Amino acid sequence: MKRQTIADLAKAADVSVSTVNRVLNNPDSVRKHTREHVLATADEIGFYGLGTLERSVRKGRETHKLGILLHQGGRAFYRGLGGAIRKEAERHVQHQVELDLEYLDDLSPDNVAARLIELGMACDCVALVAAQHPKIADAINVVSASGVPVVALIAPLSARANVSFVGLDSWVVGRTAAWAFDNMVKDPGKIGVLVGNHRYRNQEMNESGFRSYFREHNTGFSILEPLATYESSAVAREMVEHLFRDHPDLCGLFVSGGGITGALAALREAGKRDDFVAIGYELFDATRDALIDGTLKMVISHPLDRFARKTIETMIKAKRDGPDKGAQRVALGFDIFTSENI
Repeated sequence: MKRQTIADLAKAADVSVSTVNRVLNNPDSVRKHTREHVLATADEIGFYGLGTLERSVRKGRETHKLGILLHQGGRAFYRGLGGAIRKEAERHVQHQVELDLEYLDDLSPDNVAARLIELGMACDCVALVAAQHPKIADAINVVSASGVPVVALIAPLSARANVSFVGLDSWVVGRTAAWAFDNMVKDPGKIGVLVGNHRYRNQEMNESGFRSYFREHNTGFSILEPLATYESSAVAREMVEHLFRDHPDLCGLFVSGGGITGALAALREAGKRDDFVAIGYELFDATRDALIDGTLKMVISHPLDRFARKTIETMIKAKRDGPDKGAQRVALGFDIFTSENI
C-alpha cells in the first residue's frame, strides 16, 4: 500500500490541506469537531503521521484528572469494572482523561476516608464505591469543600455536600428478584438473604424492594433477616451453611451482596433440590458456571460497558459544574441472565 500523505488525508476527510496542517501544528485554531474528524479519518486510512496527529489533537483536548476508588482487585466483578472504566477513559475522544484508579483491600471507614481525601487533593473529581458511614461522609464534605465533586458508584452515599450517583435502581432490582422467586418456586416458603454489609445502601434498598413485592403479591413467602457477609467468601459460605442447618425447609436464597463464590460452594455442597431456587448478583466466570450447572437460576448484573461510560461522563460533568451545582443521579438499566442467554 502506498504511504498516505497529508493531501490524501485532506481528501479523505473532505477538508483542505491547510486545515490538516493546522490540526498538526496549531490545533487550537481548528474546531474540536473538525480535529476529531481528521484524527478519526487518519486512523481509518493509515496516515503515516497518525502518532504526531494524535499528540497534537490531544493537546487541544480539555484534560480531566479523575480518581476512582473500587473494592478489592482480587474480586472478579471489580476487576472487570475497573478494566471497563480504563478502556472508556482511553477511548474518550472528546476529552483527555487522566485516570487514577485504585483498588482498596482495606475497606474500613478510616482507610476509605483517608484515601478519598488524598485522591481529592490530586484530582478534579473523585468517584468511589463505599458503605455509608459518618467518617466517609465527613471525608466527602472535606473533598467537596476543596472544590472537588464526589460521585458514588453502585451504592448511593449521602453527606452535607452534594454527592452524585451512578448505579442501578436497587429497589427495582429487589422487586425483580422477588418476582423471579414468586414465579419459579413451586411451594412458597422461607427465603434467605445475604448482604455484604448493612451499611451499603444499595443492598438495603434491594431488600426493601424484595420485601415490598412479597407484601404486595404473595405473603406465603417468609423472608428471613438478611445476613452480612462483610464481602468475604468464607463468611458467605458459613452463612449459607448455617441457613441450611437452621432452616432445612429453606426454598430459596437471594445473594444480594459480596462473597458469592463462598455461597456457591455451600450451595453445591448442599446438593441440588428441585424445590430450591438461588438468585445471584453480577455476571462473571463463577456465576456464569453456576448458571450453567443449575446452582443459580438467575443473575442480575450491572452492564459494565454502559456503567463505565456513564461513570466517565458523570465525573466530567460534575467537574465542569462544580460541587455546588447539585447532584446528578444516573440510574442504569440492569442485565438479567439465565442459563439460556449467557
